[in-house]
Amino acid sequence: MNSIDRSRRRLAIAAAGLAGFVDATGFLSANGYFVSFMSGNTTRLGVDLVISPRVAMVPALLIGGFVLGVFVGALLAARAAAQRKVAVLGLVTLLLASASIAHLAGAAIAMLTFLVLAMGALNNTFQRDGEVSVGLTYMTGALVRFAQGLAARITGTGGEGWSSWLLLWLGLALGALTGAYALLAWPAFALWLASAWALLLVLAARRLA
Repeated sequence: MNSIDRSRRRLAIAAAGLAGFVDATGFLSANGYFVSFMSGNTTRLGVDLVISPRVAMVPALLIGGFVLGVFVGALLAARAAAQRKVAVLGLVTLLLASASIAHLAGAAIAMLTFLVLAMGALNNTFQRDGEVSVGLTYMTGALVRFAQGLAARITGTGGEGWSSWLLLWLGLALGALTGAYALLAWPAFALWLASAWALLLVLAARRLA
């Protein structure tokens, strides 16, 4: 976060909010599994393999879909070059819209497939030298950097930009809160809200580009 300017930080926080929104809707729709938090799914995979091996197929497929989404998003980002953010967020918007259609059609498996692909692809929005520079769907590292930066700030050994990592986490947390409320209050429209959110991010990224 410290290596990007203020406008891109705001875009990253908004994108993390989208990830939280989508992950909350997926969590509520998939019996406690995640569409963006693969550490949680990996833990569920290990537990399911011991308790109910047949059920373990669910987290395994979600993890595989997420990896595929990252892979496809990375290929697109490489081809798009300077327009990477616009291209990747455009793909995310298309996938979320497809998930919305699948949800309306009652196709739960297709919906989860599109959601997990979208969240995998989203992580290619911010790259440096071909690698992810800001993770948007996982916040453990952000919380670690926030805590380390705060400690450095207090001891006078650095820590500039520590608050940016906290804001990134807050973006995802507030997005999850909003997503859970939206799905429970307006189940038919929640994913369309996520699609509109992603489209707004595309427009914001175009201004940056």
